[in-house]
Amino acid sequence: MQKHQAKREKNMSKIKDDIIEKIIFLCGILSIVFVTLIFAFLLKEGISFFRESSFINFILGKFWYPSSTPPEFGILSLIVGSFIVTVGACAIAVPIGIMSAVYISEFAPKSIRDILKSLVELMAAVPSVVIGFVGMVTVAPLVRSLLDIPTGLTAFTGSLMLAFMAMPTIVTISEDAIRSVPWEYKEGALALGATKWQTIRRIVLKAAMPGIIGAIMLGIGRVIGETMAVMMITGNAAHIPSSIFEPVRTMTATIAAEMGETVKGGLHYRALFAIALVLFSITFLVNFIADMFLGKSKNK
Repeated sequence: MQKHQAKREKNMSKIKDDIIEKIIFLCGILSIVFVTLIFAFLLKEGISFFRESSFINFILGKFWYPSSTPPEFGILSLIVGSFIVTVGACAIAVPIGIMSAVYISEFAPKSIRDILKSLVELMAAVPSVVIGFVGMVTVAPLVRSLLDIPTGLTAFTGSLMLAFMAMPTIVTISEDAIRSVPWEYKEGALALGATKWQTIRRIVLKAAMPGIIGAIMLGIGRVIGETMAVMMITGNAAHIPSSIFEPVRTMTATIAAEMGETVKGGLHYRALFAIALVLFSITFLVNFIADMFLGKSKNK
């Protein structure tokens, strides 16, 4: 009787495992389908724009004046604005994020490590609109006052706030990559007479580099795709700036600011979808490269 009951329980457990496995597989397939449908929709609307406007003029055009006669749809200034803000944010977030990950994984006592990890994860939960509001009300006036410039709503201010948004991703994934380095690597280096810092710099960081690069790429993807914060704190000026202390406009901010003002199916409407298609391609490429590096890190 007990044998029969044990067999029955085993069969039920197997059925449950099979059901859960199929549900997980279905969720994975659905996520791929949704991304493919989004890309197909963007492609459909975006490609129709290029039937009336040259792709080269669209990418290399310096002026974005959709309401002029005739309208001008050049996104070079938007690409440059997105690039400046992204590079500025990475220049701030990457060194601070990697150093924070090294401290949390290698130097911090266990009790402090848990608190710091919780705080970093809490940073990731702050809504972007809140970060944008803080940047607009507090950071922008401070930047204007300290640097004595006409406005604090600049690419530099946007970089500061986006660095704050990218850091949780960089710290969390870099810390996981550093902690996954086998202890034998560290033990061997210390046995050969290396100091702890030499071991971290020459052994641990090199071994964890694929994961760290993956973390940086995901942080870049987070910055490129940000909308609300950059729309609030970068000044929204569609021109090619001469320095990082001037207002800029990003591709995401342009889509968010103008989509509600366009006529559905019009040229301006399709131009915004063309921007979305370019942005989707860039973020897809960045995330694909990040996944490649993360895959290398896991296979080491």
